[in-house]
Amino acid sequence: MKNIKRTFFAAVVVLLVAGGWFGYLKMTDDTYEGMSIIPEQHDDIPLFEGLEPTRSNYVIEENRWNDVYDFYFEKLPELGWKNDYVQTALDDEDSENDWGGFQSRWTKLGFEGELTISASYNKFDEQTEVMFDQTPIYYTSTWINKVPESICIYQNSNNRDCSVIKDRGKIQKIVSLINDAIDWEGKALPREKASTIDFGEIDIKVLYEKEKEVYFQSEKGLKFMKPEPEFFELTGISQ
Repeated sequence: MKNIKRTFFAAVVVLLVAGGWFGYLKMTDDTYEGMSIIPEQHDDIPLFEGLEPTRSNYVIEENRWNDVYDFYFEKLPELGWKNDYVQTALDDEDSENDWGGFQSRWTKLGFEGELTISASYNKFDEQTEVMFDQTPIYYTSTWINKVPESICIYQNSNNRDCSVIKDRGKIQKIVSLINDAIDWEGKALPREKASTIDFGEIDIKVLYEKEKEVYFQSEKGLKFMKPEPEFFELTGISQ
C-alpha cells in the first residue's frame, strides 16, 4: 500500500513539474512571438535595465528613450558594433516632437544582417517602447552604365517583333528600376511570362507573373524586385 502511495505522489510531482515546464515554454513563446531577435539570447546585445518583453517589443514606464539611446550608443561600440545610421527626434527643432524617440542601425563582423534598435515614447500608455529587429542586408549592382538613345522591348522572348521606346525620361526610369533591383544569388522561381529588353549594351530577360516578384536575368547574373506598377507602365509589358 505504501509503495502505491509513493508511486502516486511521484506521478503527481512529475505531472506538476512537466506542466509547469510546458507552461513556462508556452509563456516564453508568447512573450517573444513577434520578435525577429531576442537580446537576452545574445551576449553582445545588452538589455537596458527595466525593459520588459511584450511580444513584438519591450516597454519601460515613463519617458526613457533618451536613456535607452545613451545606453546603446555607449555599450554597443564597446562590444564591436558599428553604427551605420541614426535619426533622433532631437534632430527636429520642434520640441513638441521630442517624444518621437530614435532609430538606429548597426552591423558587426560575424552578425548576419543588420541590427535595428528604435525607441519612442507612447504618451497614452506613458511607456517607452523599444524594438529590436534583425534584417538581411541587400546589395545592388549596376547593370546598365549608360542610358541608351532607345530600347527595344520584346513582349515575348521568342518574338522577333519589338516595341521601341525613344523617350529618354522613360528609359532613364526603366534603367534606374533595373539597376536598383536587388542582386539575387539563388535561382529564379518559375514565372508564367517572359519578356526581353534590349538596351544595346546588354539584353535583359524579364520573368514575371501577376502580383509576384519580378526577376531580371542577364549575362551579369540575376536580380529581383517587387512587381512595381511603374515598371510595367513604363515598359508597356502586360502582366
